[in-house]
Amino acid sequence: MDFTFTEEQQAAVEAAKAVFADVAPDSVRSPALTPGAVAEEFDRPLWAKLAASDLTGLVLDPAHGGAGLDTIALCLVLREAARVLARVPLLEHCATAMAVQAYGGPALAALLPAAARGETVLTVAAHGRSGHDPAELSVTARLDGDSATWTLDGVQTAVPWAHSADWIAVPAHTGEGDAVLALVPPTADGLALGDQFSTSGEKMAELTLDGVRVPAGHLIDAPGAWERLRQLLATGTCALALGLGESVLTMTSQYTSKREQFGFPVATFQAVAVQAADRYIDLRAMEVTLWQAAWRLDRAADGAGGPLPVSGDVAVAKIWASEGVRRVVQTAQHLHGGFGADTDYPLHRYHAWAKQLELQLGPAAAHEEFLGDLLAAHPLA
Repeated sequence: MDFTFTEEQQAAVEAAKAVFADVAPDSVRSPALTPGAVAEEFDRPLWAKLAASDLTGLVLDPAHGGAGLDTIALCLVLREAARVLARVPLLEHCATAMAVQAYGGPALAALLPAAARGETVLTVAAHGRSGHDPAELSVTARLDGDSATWTLDGVQTAVPWAHSADWIAVPAHTGEGDAVLALVPPTADGLALGDQFSTSGEKMAELTLDGVRVPAGHLIDAPGAWERLRQLLATGTCALALGLGESVLTMTSQYTSKREQFGFPVATFQAVAVQAADRYIDLRAMEVTLWQAAWRLDRAADGAGGPLPVSGDVAVAKIWASEGVRRVVQTAQHLHGGFGADTDYPLHRYHAWAKQLELQLGPAAAHEEFLGDLLAAHPLA
């Protein structure tokens, strides 16, 4: 079985590496990398470079001006973005665009060419990046009597990039059946954005919807649309965790190879080498479970099944990413000693981002419980 990436996927990685080559970690052109600093806006110049390299339309069909690639290609690019802590809405934008392309009608499809060019920025009100339990959706949608307009009410928290996006995909429950997705501009009547800030200093928003009216053409009510978008967001977050962890382990390896005690590099000490090796194993487990989840998502989109629903593969990837990224940055801080707490050194920013990703992925124990229930409901022969 051939596990190598396709030429198109590898080309996407090379394009991403070229874009991110000169990007300083966590750079937004403002503010300075100091504790408590808040990024008011995503990195627009970097976003323009991604668009010029056709990476903002990576997963869209050529008919919409995209490259027509898959979830694996997106995760490969996200891994490169996380290596430099790039402040761009690439995950939310591409995942929302994929949902619109797969399930949206003509009115929503009209947004995709501009989205592919990076001119229209999409995000999703998914309680951070990885989504939440559908049963806990706090926004309601009701169909008006004329059957041409929906009304949204409720509150959604921790919405990334909402202040900068052109359209926000808002999941809502109707009281029956699957959740629906409504594409809403942040300037819509009845929608208010409150400021919230993540552990990493990213500016998020609390969405308050009070009678927000949405045309039927801007609403997606296809079965499974919201669940698939949640799975895309979760898998993409795992890719971000992997890229961040790999960058941190490289940073740690370089530091311990130069830092000397008793006349020898500390990397030669058995206690240091064993800890670094354990973190390398974590990263390889994070990587293999990520590609399994991304591959299953693409297979499921093509109608291919498996012994377990794809949600099982996503849960396994989230377990490893949530636990793994925490262990990697904690070990890095330990092996760097006091130098790791120096705010002039970027490790503290990677630690803040890792903690935010861990929170967005959710506790591994919850995913293990979900996986156990899934295995009980689908016993393997």
